[in-house]
Amino acid sequence: MRVKKPSDETLAFERALAAEPEGEHYLLRLFVTGSTAKSVRAIRNIRALCEEKLQGRYELEVIDIYQHPEDLKKEEIVVTPTLVKRLPLPFRKIIGDLSDKERVLIGLDLVARKPLDISGDKDHDR
Repeated sequence: MRVKKPSDETLAFERALAAEPEGEHYLLRLFVTGSTAKSVRAIRNIRALCEEKLQGRYELEVIDIYQHPEDLKKEEIVVTPTLVKRLPLPFRKIIGDLSDKERVLIGLDLVARKPLDISGDKDHDR
């Protein structure tokens, strides 16, 4: 019986799980289509955000779907650019060029979502 060697992805997942408890480790995958303007913006935006908010606590893998089409089905990617947050749980997908910083921070669970005001009272903060 042959034992299957763990993949790089599995090793990265295990390293992230064993990361120091003082700060959660983020495992991110960004799916892009070549070097289109949206892809370039998404790469630039997520790298800047990660350096600002997650210094030393993240792994970012950029996957060009033209180079690696086999990853589309595995991750159920239907549109690009798409950022997949594998760790910390919960698993999340964020679609677009990642220029809406607040939306990305919420999607990565780096800031809490603002509660919705369902009272209908626009002056309740006064």
